[in-house]
Amino acid sequence: MIKLLEKINYKLIINLALALIFSYISGINLAITLFLAVLYFYLKIRCLHIKNCNLLNLALLFLTISTGAYYLVKHNFPIYYIPFSVVPMLTTLLFSNLELSLLMTLACSVSIASFTGYPAQAMLLSLISGTASSMLVLGARKRNTIIRAGILTAVFQVLTLVLIERLWIGLADRYLALFLNGIISSIIVLGVLPVFEYLFNTATNISLLELADFHHPLLQRMIQEAPGTYHHSLIVGNLSETACQAIGANALLARIGAYYHDIGKLQKPDYFSENQGLQANIHGSLAPSMSKLVIMNHVKEGVEIAKKYGLNPSLIDFIRQHHGNSLVYYFYRRALENIEEDQDIKEEGFRYPGPKPDTKETAVVLLADSVEAAGRALKDPTPAKIEELVHKVINNKFIDGQLDECELTLNDLEKISEVFIRLLCGIYHNRASYPEGRKIENNHKKSSKENSHLSDKDKKVNP
Repeated sequence: MIKLLEKINYKLIINLALALIFSYISGINLAITLFLAVLYFYLKIRCLHIKNCNLLNLALLFLTISTGAYYLVKHNFPIYYIPFSVVPMLTTLLFSNLELSLLMTLACSVSIASFTGYPAQAMLLSLISGTASSMLVLGARKRNTIIRAGILTAVFQVLTLVLIERLWIGLADRYLALFLNGIISSIIVLGVLPVFEYLFNTATNISLLELADFHHPLLQRMIQEAPGTYHHSLIVGNLSETACQAIGANALLARIGAYYHDIGKLQKPDYFSENQGLQANIHGSLAPSMSKLVIMNHVKEGVEIAKKYGLNPSLIDFIRQHHGNSLVYYFYRRALENIEEDQDIKEEGFRYPGPKPDTKETAVVLLADSVEAAGRALKDPTPAKIEELVHKVINNKFIDGQLDECELTLNDLEKISEVFIRLLCGIYHNRASYPEGRKIENNHKKSSKENSHLSDKDKKVNP
């Protein structure tokens, strides 16, 4: 109750009053408006952690189905033509939150039932089809999953009508209409999904997987121009995805975000160690202040490249936040070592501009990025050294405050460190040393020569 009162302010009261006035003028049942307001207050308490979960986006989804259903009913179309499952499926796909989808299903069901001639029937059809379709598309990664969900939802809708009428089979056209309704609803979702992704600045699993295609122009550029960064991003992606699976975060979003987090290095790839190969380190001839500008600038340049290529804003967050406001430690130390008497080296000047990670996924990528880079610098990596390194990196990021804005718990950090240790030990495992080819060849010749000196009798005994 206290939380609810904290969320209520004069703006919300004014908006509620305006909604009631609009409902009264439009002839909409005022109780429906009040019910929707109560649901909204519930969402204010429960769903603030959902990315892009705001009243405008939810209202647009709600009005989409309500307006469509109202139009069909007013033009004397049967309720079986109302696409009950469109909004529940869209909500689940866009926000990846089943609770939010079920609340939207409830809101749409009450609204649709209020202006139909068969409120109980419409309510049950909407609730059951909406709930079933929400669960069926949760975590969907392929378009055919949505079509399959539409077919199964169609079956649920037909079964619901049969049960409502107590197993009495009436006119067949109603059951056919409901069956086609479920399938057509899934086709509508596939068609309008990209539009809502654009409007809500979000990315679904389906669009994320399209960005995972290595024929994407940005990934192709990384392969050709910055192969070291590309390989680094792949490892960070694998680390991030597995860690997010362990803590229940969006693993696919973290993996794709990791693929693109370092695209800013395409501007000056040779200035980053992973792309230098056997070349001399360019930073050896640069002042630390100049080197840190080049290094830190890859975040800003990455955002510009991402916007140029039209990457989704949810991926741009990974570019902005994958260093937080952490210290460029190497060049800060170099600056302190080369300090002159009249110079004043401030730590703030060697920190990334931020912002800090504000989601679990961006925070995991920040940790994976740091751990992978540090692991690559290890000499003679052993499981013990890797374990010590992972704990040290994560503790430093925690103490430095880089994880203050996200929702990672200490338990999450422990699970993440376990995943990093296990995967890095697999990547940097010891290999068996193979004998040199020349030695093998010499030993083979020596053996053949000794064998040639054997007598014929010996050869018969020792063939």
